[in-house]
Amino acid sequence: MKQCCVGIDIGGTTVKCGLFTLEGELLDKWEVPTRKEDSGQHILPDVAKKLKEKLADHGLTADELKGIGMGVPGPVMPDGCVEVCVNLGWHDCWPAREMQKLMGAEIRCEAANDANVAALGEMWQGGGKGCSNVVAVTLGTGVGGGVVINGHVIAGVHGLGGELGHIHVRDEEKEFCNCGGRGCLEQVASATGIAREARRNMAASTQPSALRKFGDKVTAKNVCDCANDGDSMAMETLDTACRYLGLAMAYVTHIVDPEVFVIGGGVSRAGKILTDLTMKHYEEFTPVSKKKAGIVLASLGNDAGIYGAARMVLD
Repeated sequence: MKQCCVGIDIGGTTVKCGLFTLEGELLDKWEVPTRKEDSGQHILPDVAKKLKEKLADHGLTADELKGIGMGVPGPVMPDGCVEVCVNLGWHDCWPAREMQKLMGAEIRCEAANDANVAALGEMWQGGGKGCSNVVAVTLGTGVGGGVVINGHVIAGVHGLGGELGHIHVRDEEKEFCNCGGRGCLEQVASATGIAREARRNMAASTQPSALRKFGDKVTAKNVCDCANDGDSMAMETLDTACRYLGLAMAYVTHIVDPEVFVIGGGVSRAGKILTDLTMKHYEEFTPVSKKKAGIVLASLGNDAGIYGAARMVLD
């Protein structure tokens, strides 16, 4: 077998792993339960043990493994240090260094924030394939992001690069974001934020809407589905989210000017209505030039992290 690489995406419930050719073909993928007890000290040993088994199954030796990349749910400093991963129980650790020791060979190991890694994956084999300057935005429970410039993740000096969800976009917001700020993009464009906006709109008027049958249990999916069906309140709610998303993208464009924005996460399942509304507002906020980034949907789904983690070790 040709030389291969491994991508690892460490999540709070499972660790997703993939074995790839250097050209990006996924040869095998598997999951390992995330054991968070004892401050998460079992996570990497469990992953390394299973990885060794998989390499043996494929008849691979350490010399045929070009490297191991890892996406972790927290900021990663330039020296590879992870100060804290709340969901894993990690504090002041060097996961790439530890993985290299566990594998018992001089295998290149790299670690980066999982959202940044997912952006790299979408650039390599996903919605941004063919581009080398990509900004990914993940609209899930929160809003994540990743910036890839000239094929390299831009994590920043303090690991805060790509934290698009905490760009301030809404001055009138009175509630606090989980980050401690107010008016963050995450508060209005995440699945949680869209549902909250829908509840606010229902409470502020008596306008008939298909959303009312869901009441306080309304979800972002309900909003997107009803908007696609032409419901005016749902459309207004989704348009508000897309307005602020377009504004945040405009901020990013005026700083890094990417080739394309790739939108992923659960909210992205809304499809064309989401990209069309976002593009409308993005155009409004970027009148300086007709030539600018396009907006596309992510295509790798939950595998973006393992693709991006593998891509990290190919430079």
